[in-house]
Amino acid sequence: MRVLALPAVLILVAVLVFLLVILIRGAVRAKPGGAAGQAPRWEAHTAMENGWTLVVIRQMTQGRDGPVELARQTVRAIPDDDPHWDERYREAMLEARSRIATLELESK
Repeated sequence: MRVLALPAVLILVAVLVFLLVILIRGAVRAKPGGAAGQAPRWEAHTAMENGWTLVVIRQMTQGRDGPVELARQTVRAIPDDDPHWDERYREAMLEARSRIATLELESK
């Protein structure tokens, strides 16, 4: 009987360690604010490319390696040398925020 007791105890300890590892991994993945618990969100963004200022909205989510862009819509492209750049930029950002509010309402 004693010969079988040691292997049985070792098997029981191995099973317990295995279950503990599975529980810890599951708790880390289900952590609030993690990739599984966070819904995609829309955000306004400004990009500057080849003499143009692009006001865009992006749908973002949190991936395993950081933020992931799911979708992108260009709201307005403004030439950098436009004499009314400030005014057009403010209008574009206002339109971007309005579009974000509409998209968020439609997604609910």
